[in-house]
Amino acid sequence: MAAVVGYDRLKEVKEFDNSKIGVKGLSDSGITTIPNIFVHPPEALSDLKKSSSTCTEVPLIDLSGVNSDLHRPKIVEQISEAARTWGFFQLINHGVPVSALDGMIAAYKAFFEQPTEEKAKHHSREESHGVMYASNNDLYRSKVATWHDTLQIWRAPEPAKEEDIPAVCRREVVEWDVHAKKLAETLMELLCEGLGLEGGKLKELGYSETRAIVGHCYPYCPQPDLTVGLGAHSDYGVLTVLLQNEVYGLQVKHGDGWVDVKPLPGSLTINVGDTLQIISNGEYKSVEHRVLANSSTEPRISIIEFFNADNRDKLRVHGPLPELLTPEKPAIYRNFTFPEFIKNFFSKPFGTKALVENFLL
Repeated sequence: MAAVVGYDRLKEVKEFDNSKIGVKGLSDSGITTIPNIFVHPPEALSDLKKSSSTCTEVPLIDLSGVNSDLHRPKIVEQISEAARTWGFFQLINHGVPVSALDGMIAAYKAFFEQPTEEKAKHHSREESHGVMYASNNDLYRSKVATWHDTLQIWRAPEPAKEEDIPAVCRREVVEWDVHAKKLAETLMELLCEGLGLEGGKLKELGYSETRAIVGHCYPYCPQPDLTVGLGAHSDYGVLTVLLQNEVYGLQVKHGDGWVDVKPLPGSLTINVGDTLQIISNGEYKSVEHRVLANSSTEPRISIIEFFNADNRDKLRVHGPLPELLTPEKPAIYRNFTFPEFIKNFFSKPFGTKALVENFLL
């Protein structure tokens, strides 16, 4: 990206952050040109044109019959195959009521549509606990900003105080956490069985004990060809449960191209995180995904719940599960502690696979 004469990036970043209006506020103001801090270099934007064949689709798995001895083996096979070859899959008949799906989307949309002064009450740059409303978690760490705002709410192991959760979405957040946790633990059972492990292994080891709900709003962008909604990245946890409205934008890396994740009404999208790739010794794949800048007048809303190991245990060692290792399939990743893992995560540029690569033997 060519240098802009008189452009002081840090000054503009601070001014934008201190305004607390987010990109939703910029969009609502009717701007026709995005600020310089959001303009991505040409080499990064050229990659946005890469996509796979339109006939390629993320695996879609029907979870009905998951508790049936007749159907469960087939579901285990489908989920295990998707986790190995895609790292992403979509679920239907997953057991979460449609009312909970629609209610959560509506509640988060209502939060982002509030006046700036209301949202600003929750503005923070504290990512590790409580409630945080901000635009771009990594605004001060990244070289260029992306076109989204975020409301993040910690649910475990130290949940945000209920009174600190915005009233407009408080009830829905508490209800959603129950549904998402139940589904995630079911999926962990299926993924364990797909590795030949006891179904309760991941839960027994505490890999659903850290939970954070992160809702993103991708409002209309007047120059979607100059920026992105969210840069390419993989998730660092064990498993991610994603709920999205019907506005397109999410893409997953598959082979040499990018594939659209179709927003199917009533579905949920699941992806493997870096931690699961490591503890499965590379059997399951954590893959990069990204969100395009939104050219639709309807905001794109996505709500993600991340599941990971209990972050209070600073001394516990994580790494490839011993049950998966043989002389023919030795460990390809080294062991690590949670603080080391998090330190590595925040020391790497957002949007790289350097986290996983750092633990390769």
